[in-house]
Amino acid sequence: MNRPLDPGNPDLFRVPRLLDVLIPTRNRPAELAVTLSGLAAQEDVPGFGVVVSDQSDGEPAWAAPAAATMARALRHRGNPVLLTRRLPRRGLAEHRAYLLAASAARYVLCLDDDVWLEPGALRRLVDGIRELGCGFVGNAVHGLSYADDVRPETHRHYEEWDGPPVPERVRPGTPEWDRSVIHPAANLLHVTERLDLAPGEWRAYKVSWIGGCVLYDRAKLVDVGGFDFWRRLPERHQGEDVAAQLAVLDRYGGAGVVPSGAYHLEAPTTVTERDVEAWQVVLTEFEVGC
Repeated sequence: MNRPLDPGNPDLFRVPRLLDVLIPTRNRPAELAVTLSGLAAQEDVPGFGVVVSDQSDGEPAWAAPAAATMARALRHRGNPVLLTRRLPRRGLAEHRAYLLAASAARYVLCLDDDVWLEPGALRRLVDGIRELGCGFVGNAVHGLSYADDVRPETHRHYEEWDGPPVPERVRPGTPEWDRSVIHPAANLLHVTERLDLAPGEWRAYKVSWIGGCVLYDRAKLVDVGGFDFWRRLPERHQGEDVAAQLAVLDRYGGAGVVPSGAYHLEAPTTVTERDVEAWQVVLTEFEVGC
């Protein structure tokens, strides 16, 4: 019998450490368990924290037996875990702002609740942001059901950084914006196979934005406003991660990292009402303000 799970204490959790993983979730107990299992298998980044914030319609996803076991496994391995609920729902951006406020870590990994990380992925991301010194690095997620669907026309958008990333102004209608076509399906997986990297080798490449698995320098993310733009958005929106990353790119630069150790579970979305693109609202306000 699965005993009640201690959710943890927010005040005791929010202490300086190297890394916290921030996971928003809703109505996905099975997917959340897989996501947490990937984190529990990470090594060489000792003591990272995990915050799960749930907005499920019924029982929180982290209370389901499989997810609860993975939360306990993380704690058993020395990782602080905070389990919360954030209701009523006020939209994706507000949820991410709430998660960000729960952390005092140097780096925060915004990880979706339907992404499995292979062993070593977290270490590679931390190494990447430390070496590159930019505002964020990320692992674009692979959709393995597309592994045999090779789209060579997208591969030309892969361009590596020659040296540390620099700030970039990425906007719709520019060549920089078109970099996003390299991330759907298994496009990045095919590019990585072509690179034939040696074991332990990784590369940084130019991005417009990355979905699902993005590691931020928390102070730099906060400096550009984090996700506080949620107050200017209707509840039914998407693209909040794009809006935050464009702001970080403007001031600090960012990069994707290959090989990516992030795999999309390809589960149906729980965000079915997407009336507004958050990045469109934020960019419009920014341009008017300038």
